[in-house]
Amino acid sequence: MNANRQPQRRGLGRGLGSLIPTGPPSEETPVDGGTPDAGSIGQLDVAGLAPVSGAYFAEIPVGQIQPNKVQPRQVFDEEAMAELVHSIKEIGVLQPVVVRRRGPEEYELVMGERRWRASQAAGLDLVPAIVRETDDVDMLRDALLENLHRSQLNPLEEAAAYAQMLDDFGCTHEELASRIGRSRPQISNTLRLLKLTPAVQRRVAAGVLSAGHARSLLAIENPEIQDRLAAKVIAEGISVRALEEIVALRDVDSPAPRATRSKPHAPGLVDLADRLSDRFETRVKVDLGRAKGKITVEFGSLDDLQRIVDIMDPRNRNDRPV
Repeated sequence: MNANRQPQRRGLGRGLGSLIPTGPPSEETPVDGGTPDAGSIGQLDVAGLAPVSGAYFAEIPVGQIQPNKVQPRQVFDEEAMAELVHSIKEIGVLQPVVVRRRGPEEYELVMGERRWRASQAAGLDLVPAIVRETDDVDMLRDALLENLHRSQLNPLEEAAAYAQMLDDFGCTHEELASRIGRSRPQISNTLRLLKLTPAVQRRVAAGVLSAGHARSLLAIENPEIQDRLAAKVIAEGISVRALEEIVALRDVDSPAPRATRSKPHAPGLVDLADRLSDRFETRVKVDLGRAKGKITVEFGSLDDLQRIVDIMDPRNRNDRPV
């Protein structure tokens, strides 16, 4: 064993790997196609997921994977690869590669050569992989889409799963939105989480930062300030709304606005506004006057407004023309 090896990161999510059965195939599993027997597939990781025929999830030694000989891409951008290597060292591989089995300990890459190369450069011993037992990509894509609709992923897993469906399986934004019952703006906002720094992504994956906090941090372009502000949020328990005010003022080192917030007679309004902001995935203000109160919900477009209205009253979805 090499003591200097990068430890395998587990528990931060596997993206699409969370949507299918796990476990390596048994020795009787054919290596040139076909479907493994029931005992080789293992158990579903998440209750309620539909079986995925012809594929399973496994963590495979990087040395057992060979690149695809017909890979059209021959040149890999060095700067982009360096960023991917750094991300993998920080949070692990959220988007599993796709391989097919060629022997008892031999696999061929189908999709994800950049991730495979970056995993090697990051010093990982194992790489998460979807092992495809059939050449029917459409069948695998449809099964993953069905399970994506059923699963409960953390925000970063969800973003990684969306990205992989779009990139590896040729899924369109419209198809993805329709199949999982979400709007295109919601998908776009979730995908933006992958632009956060690796350190912030790690905190989101671990559940110590909410998706609302993460979306607010996206407005900070400087990676060092973004990391520092994320740490401040966790250390001081800053709410989403207070973080939005800090970001808007670009006053990262000042005390959280909530510390000097007025109207101490109604402290529950701040928490309520934060919960509504997370629920509607947009900024929500709750103001209380002497005689009455007001809730302000911001939206970015007509599609975004329709999305928010659907969340407020799901019955509207059934009234839309098909």
